[in-house]
Amino acid sequence: MTEALLQPNFYTEEDYYNLPENVRAELIDGQFYYMSAPSRLHQKILNFLNTEINIYIRSKNGPCEVYPAPFAVKLFGDDDKTIVEPDISVICDPGKLTDRGCTGAPDWIIEIISPSTSSYDYVNKLKLYADAGVKEYWIIDPRTSKVFVYLLGEDAFDINSYSFRDKIKVNIYEDLWISLEEFS
Repeated sequence: MTEALLQPNFYTEEDYYNLPENVRAELIDGQFYYMSAPSRLHQKILNFLNTEINIYIRSKNGPCEVYPAPFAVKLFGDDDKTIVEPDISVICDPGKLTDRGCTGAPDWIIEIISPSTSSYDYVNKLKLYADAGVKEYWIIDPRTSKVFVYLLGEDAFDINSYSFRDKIKVNIYEDLWISLEEFS
């Protein structure tokens, strides 16, 4: 009987969608990871990036769409135990979009880290996004004014580090460069 008490609960997509509206969490491998409210700077950076990316996509009449959090991303279509809420998701395959969010890997994901989530974003989510087939993953650290750009391929990945003062090439597009200089 003691063993049963020590067994962790495993949650599914159904449990995720039945969370109260005021609770933000990600479901990863059947476990909930609750998220606290982001800082004002976090939201300012998110709003800036979302706007810049939206303006670019609209100007090109491209098929991609950008979604800020909260936005449910079911990374693996047949896995009902993993749903994440990246800060920004760019999806270029309209077939992945559903009424509930995205089913399948976005082309580009951006996470703006906070002290409480940094190790998770740098390690766990990097592996998760690479395994899912995300092409480009940015980690933005407002405390250090650094941006880490991961280009995720099938067999390997490339990483580049930038400061907020740099113009950063968005690799899923030919001619999009972004600078976060106003936040440094």
